[in-house]
Amino acid sequence: MAHKAIVVNPGGGYDNVIIGVREAANPKEGEITVRMHANSLNYHDFAVVSGMWGPVEPRIPMADGAGEVIAVGPGVSEFSVGDRVVSTFFPTWLAGTPPVEGFATVPGDGIDGYARETVTKHVNAFTHAPIGWSHTEASTLTTAALTAWRALIADGALKAGDTVLVQGTGGVSIFALQFAKMVGAKVIATSSSDTKLERLGAMGADYTLNYRTTPDWGQVVRELTSGRGVDHVVEVGGPATLEQSMIATRVGGHISLIGILTGLGGEVSIVTALIKQLRLQGVLVGNRAQQQDMIRAIDANGMLPIIDRCFPLEEIVEAFRYQESNRHFGKICLEM
Repeated sequence: MAHKAIVVNPGGGYDNVIIGVREAANPKEGEITVRMHANSLNYHDFAVVSGMWGPVEPRIPMADGAGEVIAVGPGVSEFSVGDRVVSTFFPTWLAGTPPVEGFATVPGDGIDGYARETVTKHVNAFTHAPIGWSHTEASTLTTAALTAWRALIADGALKAGDTVLVQGTGGVSIFALQFAKMVGAKVIATSSSDTKLERLGAMGADYTLNYRTTPDWGQVVRELTSGRGVDHVVEVGGPATLEQSMIATRVGGHISLIGILTGLGGEVSIVTALIKQLRLQGVLVGNRAQQQDMIRAIDANGMLPIIDRCFPLEEIVEAFRYQESNRHFGKICLEM
């Protein structure tokens, strides 16, 4: 049966986004069919849809998708009809070190994604969703939440009493704040909006800094930590913020290189990294086992995602225009 799907034609760009149809085949050995209910937006999806990294062939966008299992193929024991599930960013990276480079296997980029009503995929393309979460809430996890979890927990071994620096109020940064507070860490948060900083404080940020009015925020962060510096930085800004992040980090500290919001390249002070013996780790989401660990922690803790606004699936272009405005606080979602 044919089902509604959003399609980005070659090259991308908002004028190349159409509403089409796609078949959802009956599940074969090891596959499940999922009725999709929600997606959430990320910068990577924006790059594909807007044409920044436009596809070379027609592509169904969106890496983040959540829905309900409506059929299971032979040999499937992990899922049953009626289970709520959420997609995985790297369907072939199950555990351990990354076996893939780049986005060739990523839904919504190298392969078709989840801006569609129904899809049939291998079981590894999904995990169970958190208990009690709506489909919209679950759709926020695939990219942003898992990136924050891997950066702080899997790679950073975050522990109670550590101090974390988060930047801005996008999905990764807010999930990082939530996970940090979950384990008893302190959080210093930056933003260019005093209104958003107030909201971060209400969520548990111990200190907040406006980086526009405090351009030397790296040194201020050092002062806030009695001259020591933070243990972890969730670096989503990129070239324009990395220098201040390195100043803000303690000797031997950990910086997760995640975002490119300020560009793709620039000068890096190698001397600072050497003198402070910093650990700079590139983070491109995470693996399926890490997603399952994260969801177990969410189930045990009872946290919920911060969702700013939802759009109907058909208004995907309007949703990305809203993302571009940078007015959001937390996740932007699509609902079907």
